[in-house]
Amino acid sequence: MTEPGSETEPGTEVELVAALTADDLEPGGRRRLIGRLAGQVGRRDLGRMFRPATALRWITDLVTDVAPHVPVRDRETLRRHFPEMDDEALAERLIRNAARSTAGVGAAGGGIASLEWVATPTLLSAPVLLAAETVAVVAIEIKLIGELHELYGHPITGGVPERALKLVEAWSGRRGVNPMVPGVGVAVLGTASRKELQRSLLKRFGRNLTTFGPMLTGAAVAGYLNRRATRTVGDKVNEDLRKKAISGPAARREPAG
Repeated sequence: MTEPGSETEPGTEVELVAALTADDLEPGGRRRLIGRLAGQVGRRDLGRMFRPATALRWITDLVTDVAPHVPVRDRETLRRHFPEMDDEALAERLIRNAARSTAGVGAAGGGIASLEWVATPTLLSAPVLLAAETVAVVAIEIKLIGELHELYGHPITGGVPERALKLVEAWSGRRGVNPMVPGVGVAVLGTASRKELQRSLLKRFGRNLTTFGPMLTGAAVAGYLNRRATRTVGDKVNEDLRKKAISGPAARREPAG
């Protein structure tokens, strides 16, 4: 997975989604990135977004394309950023930050939608905005899962594509990566894993329909539902990893001082 550090303005869909995973994005910046992402998708793939099966395949493909580029911080970096916290407190902070970020994505998408309802026609843009919001939320949650693994001393092993796919599978199943299952070096999802991912994405895509509530109510509801869903993902993975950290060989104590 890539570390933050590039100061160039994101341009591609993958770069835009990766940028949306940042903890410290201002609402205006998040709204701008979502708008740019939706604009790119709309210019190229608008027709496909109106066919549900095709739209779901597109979202699935973009999630797997983005996953290797999500900037997951390793344990050392997390400790440097949050030196005053123990593992449990830091896990809570990571979950809270991710939930706040996905709530911000929902609010940004709802804000864009409300402006379009007032200004220009445009239910035409609805499927595109939903797709963009869904991918951004999933990327934020994938980053959270990766950082929780790092925090608890269970970094995900393998090459970049293999680690990314393990994170995608962990997101689909709302669980930690099982270290006892050896990697096979395959850079594509298997049929069963892809179906599980699509089922999970379909649920999230449907939840994001709240973005299109009347006026700004869509932003408020979408933000709340995104926050709650991300909190659920984070809590489930955190509990799984915390148990492993307590009972497994990777358990560790923080150094004194």
